[in-house]
Amino acid sequence: MSNGMRVDLSALDEVIRKLNGLLSDMDKANTKAKYETDIPSSAFGSEKFLESNGLHDAHQQQKTRIETMIKGLHQLIDDFGTSTSKVRDKYSNQEQANKQGVSAVPDSGSKGAAH
Repeated sequence: MSNGMRVDLSALDEVIRKLNGLLSDMDKANTKAKYETDIPSSAFGSEKFLESNGLHDAHQQQKTRIETMIKGLHQLIDDFGTSTSKVRDKYSNQEQANKQGVSAVPDSGSKGAAH
């Protein structure tokens, strides 16, 4: 039973491909934020510079916030990609069922009714 609507599965495939690429980019951003933005406390000055510890602590807090934001975005994109994949699969399965249903429907005039 088809309602006449068609879904462009290739468009959904493209969305999924782009989301997977975005996830890969997010993984790279997470790696950079986690491992390539670490600044030792000594870079902020010596113990004689009283604000150096405060600057280092502020940097660490922001670093942690950025890592948390990246993880949240990654999860959001992953959830959206998973949902999109499920929708694509359902449309594909329905399309296959419709094709099989059309080919399996007997001719309505040959139901064997006696006259």
